Amino acid sequence: MRIIVSRLIQHSSSPFSRLHNVGLLRNVRLLSTDSNKVDEPFKVEEAETVQVPPPPSEKLLVLGGNGFVGSHVCREALSHGLSVCSLSRSGRSSIKEPWADKVVWHQGSLLVPDSLKDALNDVTAVVSCVGGFGSNSHMYKINGTANINAIRAAADQGVKRFVYISAADFGVANYLLQGYYEGKKAAEAELLSKFTYGGVILRPGFIHGTRQVGSMKIPLGIIGSPLEMVLQHAKPLNRLPLIGALFTPPVSASAVAKVAVRAATDPVFPPGIVDVYGILRYSDQK
Repeated sequence: MRIIVSRLIQHSSSPFSRLHNVGLLRNVRLLSTDSNKVDEPFKVEEAETVQVPPPPSEKLLVLGGNGFVGSHVCREALSHGLSVCSLSRSGRSSIKEPWADKVVWHQGSLLVPDSLKDALNDVTAVVSCVGGFGSNSHMYKINGTANINAIRAAADQGVKRFVYISAADFGVANYLLQGYYEGKKAAEAELLSKFTYGGVILRPGFIHGTRQVGSMKIPLGIIGSPLEMVLQHAKPLNRLPLIGALFTPPVSASAVAKVAVRAATDPVFPPGIVDVYGILRYSDQK
């Protein structure tokens, strides 16, 4: 290319042509300098690899996980890929089903606060299914004191959400189980105090489903399921004086478990009290 330009310069006689040729020669030099790099391999620098930390795994502690409702909660949580552990007086569940082998079982009593120390390690949410019947003093201790201890221990540990399975108000019937309902109310008050933004109280009525008793399975759904179908559409009857609460519709254990797990893991689930109709509504949502 330089030879061609030099010949052009030789055949140009005017000063203007000479100036033009000088500028052209400079441009050619620049072009020729760049053209020498055409055959060089094109280098591409690799971007730096950024190590993105995995999303935090959620660990759910189910109190009373080997009971009727608690076992349904464990199974529901596992179906969502959650890490599940459970604390109960008997420790490992006697249920011979594959899901039970995926739960980390802790043995302890909520009446002994130290029992919760190991069970609460790395826990992000708690679902308490603890409750019981007996004398008034015993019912208050199991339904009230035990759950209050758990709520305080979870709050001290920095747990974000706590779901408590309470019970619907049956009006006159409450006086027959005074210790039971007084204990429930005390636990509810403690939860709303300690977990203002992450506490959820579920108030189901009669809970039906297949209950495991030893080697026997009792199909409570035979009675509860038809009643649920009828009474969930008879909400006005619930407002009748004295006997209205007796028309509270039953709800399945699987529905309670579904809502409990969602309330424990969904950060936008509203805190506060969810009654039977709310449980039925949330359990129907996908």
